[in-house]
Amino acid sequence: MTSKQIKYDEKGLVPVVVQDKENGQVLMIAYANKESIEKTLKTKRTHYWSRSRKKLWKKGEDSGNTQEVKDIFMDCDQDAVLFVVNQKGVSCHTGQRSCFFTSINDQNKIAPSFGSKRTGKTLEELYQVIDDRKRNPREGSYVSSLFQNGINKILKKIGEEAGEAIIAAKNENKEELIYEVADLWFHTLITLAHFGISPQEIYEELGRRFGKKKEEYRNSD
Repeated sequence: MTSKQIKYDEKGLVPVVVQDKENGQVLMIAYANKESIEKTLKTKRTHYWSRSRKKLWKKGEDSGNTQEVKDIFMDCDQDAVLFVVNQKGVSCHTGQRSCFFTSINDQNKIAPSFGSKRTGKTLEELYQVIDDRKRNPREGSYVSSLFQNGINKILKKIGEEAGEAIIAAKNENKEELIYEVADLWFHTLITLAHFGISPQEIYEELGRRFGKKKEEYRNSD
């Protein structure tokens, strides 16, 4: 595909829908002109045209929430474009994963994803939001406040949540245990983000241990 095939409107713009490659979630819609399309094709990072600022902009240039382009499609009339991307962090300036988080019938319902319901993916997406709150602190954000208060505050929360999970388990209360372990995992992800450790590194460590005795896997390659 080349930018010559695209049918731009009278202002030289074309609407761009952005979709998450991993789960099909619609992340955002923006506009592009010929220059931004060509920059996107060349760099494999999304570039758009700001109608309000009248300038070219690269997604994530300030926030770090970049989009790696994996595929580009045109619609049947060639007057709309679809970017399929790997999203780093969140796509919306509000801090939401997707810009489409306001439903006509449910104000808190975000645009659905259609991929696997794998726990790993859920943790990865949550980690990306947490990491965004670390890199781009937001007023009123609980996660941002934890980072601002430092590692001791974060570790204190882990201790509290671990204790509550133990109590729920001792009481054999499954619903409460699920709730408390979710809190524990959440704060553990915040700790990982503090040290710049991704969930993927934890997955790899767990995978490295399969088939090994405890005394073997700590020093294994």
